[in-house]
This record gives sequence, C-alpha cells and structure tokens, in this order.
Amino acid sequence: MLSPALSPALSAAALPQHTALVAATRDGLVESVHYGSAIALEADGTTAAAAGDPLAPFYPRSSLKPLQAVAMVRAGLELPADLLALAAASHSGGAKHRQGALRILEQHGLSVSDFGNSRDLPYGPAEREEWLRNGGRATQLTQNCSGKHAAMAATCTINGWPVKGYLDPSHPLQRLVAATVTELTGEEPRALSTDGCGTPLYGLTLPGMARAFGTIARAAADDDGSAEAAVGLAMQQHPDMVAGEGRDVTELMRLLPGAVAKDGFEGVQLVGLADGRSAAVKISDGGDRARMPATLKLLEALGLDTTGLAALGTAPVMGGGLQVGLLQATDFLAERSLSTPVNEAP
Repeated sequence: MLSPALSPALSAAALPQHTALVAATRDGLVESVHYGSAIALEADGTTAAAAGDPLAPFYPRSSLKPLQAVAMVRAGLELPADLLALAAASHSGGAKHRQGALRILEQHGLSVSDFGNSRDLPYGPAEREEWLRNGGRATQLTQNCSGKHAAMAATCTINGWPVKGYLDPSHPLQRLVAATVTELTGEEPRALSTDGCGTPLYGLTLPGMARAFGTIARAAADDDGSAEAAVGLAMQQHPDMVAGEGRDVTELMRLLPGAVAKDGFEGVQLVGLADGRSAAVKISDGGDRARMPATLKLLEALGLDTTGLAALGTAPVMGGGLQVGLLQATDFLAERSLSTPVNEAP
C-alpha cells in the first residue's frame, strides 16, 4: 500500500484541463476518447496551435533521452552515429540494439554489471517473442533504455566520475543533465521523480520540451558542430536504433526528412523540424495509440503536407475480421484560433 506521501488526494480542480484529442468510432458510434494536451511552436517559439492545458507540468518520460544525450556529448562522450542514436533510444531490444549497448560498454572498459537500470524483456513484440522463444528472461541489457545507461556509464568513465551511483540526482552526470535540460527547455523543472529505468525525471511543460526538440532539429540541419547537432543527426541517420522496425517513431523520421522524433511512456510524443518548428503531445490516459494521430494533426497545423504520413495518423477498428471503424484525431484545433497565444510558463 502506498504511503500517504505517495498517494495524495486529488481534487478535480487540481487536474490538468485536457481536451479530447483522439477518438475511436465503431460503426459510426464513438466508442473511446483519448483526452490530452498539445502544442505546436513556430521556429521563433511563438504558438502556432494549442489544445487542452499545454502549460500543465508533466513528465516527458523517454522523450527526455535526446536531451540527456546532448548533456553526455557535452561532457566528452564520443560515439559512432549509430551508437549515439542508441544512447537516445527506447529501443525494441533486437540483436543490433543489444550488441550496440555492449559495444559502448566494451569501448570504455565496462560491463553489464555497471548498469544501474531496471530489468525487463525486449520492448518490441517481435523481439520479445524471439527472446522468450530462445529461453531469454528479463535483463538489464534487453531493457529498452540500456543504450542510454551504457552511454551514461561511459560518460562517467571518460570524466573520472564514479560509475557506481550514476543515477543519483546529486551525481556530477545528473547535475549536468539537469542543467542541460533547463537550458534547452528554457524552464526550471517543476518536480523531480524517477523514471521507470531509474534515471532522474523532471516535471516540465509541453512548450518547454517542444523548444528543446526544435533546437536539436535545427542544429542538426545546420550541422553546426554542437552536441545538439550530433545527437539530432545521429537520430536522423539511424532511426532504427532510436526505436526499431515497425515502430512509428522510426517510420516518422524515415518519412519526414530533417525531423527528430521521440516518444515516451504514458502517451508522450515530441517532434522537432529542420527549421526549428516543433510539436509536443501528452495523452492524459497514457494511451500509446493516440500519440501519433494527435501529433500529425499538429504537423498539419504547422503547414506540413502529411499525406505521406497518413498511415501513422489513423488505425482501423476491427470487428469480425473486417474494418468497422477508425481511430483518428478529433478536430481539436477548431475551437481555438491558431494565433491564440499560450502564456509562457512561470
């Protein structure tokens, strides 16, 4: 049972004021609705489109990984592009992902015993099935954040920092990550928690995270030699390492040149574009299937032709082996002018 500190009473007034972003229909009847908040920013940081409560603090979960990777590159981490992409990944746990994490460790005289992350089965359904079929079990290497943890341990070794305890918020690595997150988002974190893999996790806003992704994508387009450019280019060049085959984030970056995209557990999606524009989505119920339909609606609001991305923006609802409905974004921007400003977070 949770202690009172971990299970505070929640009043309706304290909840984010999300709006309906995505709905599933079955034979014309709305069967399910996913609420959430969303924002799209122009290259100069002004709001192009917004819905719900985008200033409500939320946990970015694994969409924070590219920002963590930027911090590590700034601290001297040098990796081939495929392995740097893996450092920013929520990978599916395939052989190339596992081998990539081991390569990072071996290059820096480390081993899996230096990992501080939790154990899990491979995240990708096909990868998980193959792993189990061959007698595999939950391990730290197959956990979807193992690339990031290998990179974190390597960064500690490079700087002479202790590897043991690298997940502690007071560790030099995590202090650097926190400062980098603050710089790239332009805001101080509202809360501190622990992500599923064990890394420190910060409460931020959708505009803050969108700003960070716009910065990373624009730096990659400029190829300006910065840590942001290195991370963005690595993700673009190796989208299969960022997620995996059959994953929507991998497919989005393949179909949208110049984009830097990352998902996060509990219904989070971020996209940065080559000119610095960006989009951020948080699905209130954590429903993973609703991330991409809402994201594509934001990209349309930014003026992108999403025709080639249509398969990512909808999903069939099946009945008896036949399509009887559709999962799709609502017209959640219709009630709000695209020029309506969203005040900066305090």
